[in-house]
Amino acid sequence: MAKKKKEPEKKIAPKSNAYIEGAGTIVEEPITVTLEKNYMPYAVSVIVSRAFPEIDGFKPSHRKLLYTMYKMGLLTGSLTKSANIVGQTMKLNPHGDGAIYETMVRLARGNEALLHPYVMSKGNFGKAYSRDMAYAASRYTEAKLDPICNELFREIDRDTVDFVPNYDNTLMEPSLLPVTFPSILVNANVGIGVSMASAICPFNLSEICETTISLMRNPEFNALETLKGPDFPGGAFMLYDEEELDRIYRTGRGSIKLRAKYNFDKSSNCIEVTEIPATTTIEAIIEKIIALVKAGKIKEITAVRDETDLNGLKIAIDLKRGIDADKFMNKLFKLTPLQDTYSCNFNLLVHGYPKVLGVYDILKEWVEFRKGCIKRGIAYDLKKKKDKLHLLKGLEKILLDIDKAIKIVRETEEEAEVVPNLMIGFSIDEIQAEFVAEIKLRHLNREHILKRTAEIKDLIAEIQDLEDILGSDRRVKNMIIEQLKDVSKKYGQPRKTLILSSVEEDVEVEEEAPDYQCKFFLSRSGYFKKITPQSLRMSNVQKFKEGDELMQEIDGTNRTEILFFTDNATVYKTKASQFADTKASAMGDFISATLGFDEGENVRMMITTTDYSGYLVFFFENGKAAKVPLNAYETKTNRKKLTNAYSAKSKLVNIVYVAENDFVMTRSSNGRAIIFNTAMISPKATRDTIGVQVMTLKTKGSLLEKAYVVDEDTVKELSKFKVKNIPAAGCFAKDVEDPDQITLGD
Repeated sequence: MAKKKKEPEKKIAPKSNAYIEGAGTIVEEPITVTLEKNYMPYAVSVIVSRAFPEIDGFKPSHRKLLYTMYKMGLLTGSLTKSANIVGQTMKLNPHGDGAIYETMVRLARGNEALLHPYVMSKGNFGKAYSRDMAYAASRYTEAKLDPICNELFREIDRDTVDFVPNYDNTLMEPSLLPVTFPSILVNANVGIGVSMASAICPFNLSEICETTISLMRNPEFNALETLKGPDFPGGAFMLYDEEELDRIYRTGRGSIKLRAKYNFDKSSNCIEVTEIPATTTIEAIIEKIIALVKAGKIKEITAVRDETDLNGLKIAIDLKRGIDADKFMNKLFKLTPLQDTYSCNFNLLVHGYPKVLGVYDILKEWVEFRKGCIKRGIAYDLKKKKDKLHLLKGLEKILLDIDKAIKIVRETEEEAEVVPNLMIGFSIDEIQAEFVAEIKLRHLNREHILKRTAEIKDLIAEIQDLEDILGSDRRVKNMIIEQLKDVSKKYGQPRKTLILSSVEEDVEVEEEAPDYQCKFFLSRSGYFKKITPQSLRMSNVQKFKEGDELMQEIDGTNRTEILFFTDNATVYKTKASQFADTKASAMGDFISATLGFDEGENVRMMITTTDYSGYLVFFFENGKAAKVPLNAYETKTNRKKLTNAYSAKSKLVNIVYVAENDFVMTRSSNGRAIIFNTAMISPKATRDTIGVQVMTLKTKGSLLEKAYVVDEDTVKELSKFKVKNIPAAGCFAKDVEDPDQITLGD
């Protein structure tokens, strides 16, 4: 019988008596503390490691890509597939091939996003000025570094900048690039961080170099003398505003107005837009023009199309005959992104912290950075030369007795003893002895050693010169200046963005609508009609929906401006030309829908004007009246909606327009009436003024019920109601009939 195997004993872990304090308990903490502990590290990482450029002009993603291309030998080599570059860059940037390739596309010459591209490209890299023109995949395109990148890596192997480990500690990469020109201001850089953003516009390379040199020589130099303004790769025009530019140069914040460049082909009656602002795209412009045509705001064109091809950008706009092209373009500048604003926010990382700096401060920081690079490079060269001098001085001692050196080497039995024996025999240190021991046998002759030691004198002079440079701020600055001159000479180019006087911006766009007589009709329900006299002669019977009736009828022209006051103390402004001519038999336009009233808002009165002269007198149920100049509703920015158009403290009874002053009759609900001249009311510039008491309402619950203008004959006839002072209670007017005046309904 087989013996049963003994099962191994199960070891039971002893019960732990250890007590972890606070384990399993929920501790309340303020939301601010939670955000600071959990969200702040993320926010800082986004700002420092992704969104904002540093003083060398690059974000980490740009720097990793360009350095990878440099290490691949693409500064002097031939073009290679973009996919190869993307794959190699992932050793430094692990954010995926899509993000890396998109970064390279923007840096490429073919994309036209940068004033001085860093990547020479072959193939379809899309266009910065087109939203829909997609770039080809990385396997189809080729790239290498552009010649200007020589200025990015010129001294990188001389310890001019710090190197840090990559994300997995397998490679070293530069924390900054030792750029020899202020690239931070030469190429545009836009980034969005957490709670802050950056938008740095590009400037002309030659102008930036000249300005930097001038500021180094004279810190009080006015940059406006040499730096005329931003220079965008897409060209276009900049509307010159010296005050705004100076603010940008000093604070880093402000806005620049850009305007498209166009020419007019008279033979085909076509406007050709060839350069557009950097803030927009071809598609955005065309879509806006189409929307304006559909809305009836543009009637001068027959077609608009994108004719961009290999020759460059072109938007073609066909005009109707007889249209002034320049005047029409002024209209488009106001209504479309053909004129746009670039908002500057010069936010960059300085020593690891985000700062908003103006051009002056950025150039000052860059000069300090560049001085540091040059001094580090000189210190590197100085150490190399001192080390070489040290070796040559050891070699010089050997020259005194070459035979002795050969004898020491030959008679030393063990190899390890050669260096110590040379050190003892010639009183030299270990480094010098190692150098001597490594000399080839063929070089152990007097001629070779004399040639080498002849360098000592030159080396000493060079070392003294380098030490002098390190101790001289003036000489370091001169080196920077010479480098800037060299860069400007090699890579400088004429301005692409031309400058227009700011006076050009103020050209008023005249309304192209034809001018002719017409009548305006407004019903109590809010239906509006614009009818020509010819149409009224054919039929003047007005059609309204059931229960509706005419409230106002006013003569005017097609260029009259109309103000629609609502029961929400709001006024909506429009022009008669915005409405189509209609017939008396039509219902008309429903104003609340046409002008976009708020929900539940109804029109109460229509006022027309051509020059905003005269006054509006508002009458309220509490017996008060407010006199407001009509020009208080005139705006320079063509706003269509004005709130607080009148006081909302009491219900509005009527709005009366008076050119100068007129007699007005007011009637109360208790049967009293007064007639007074509006000259008794002082005008107030504030639109929502509560006004002054014009009628004393003695009976409890009585209200001002009606208010209307009366002519002089009526005033004479009803002289007993005329008052010399206000407020007044008035006389009873039971038998007095109302003149044929339009008053507001409920």
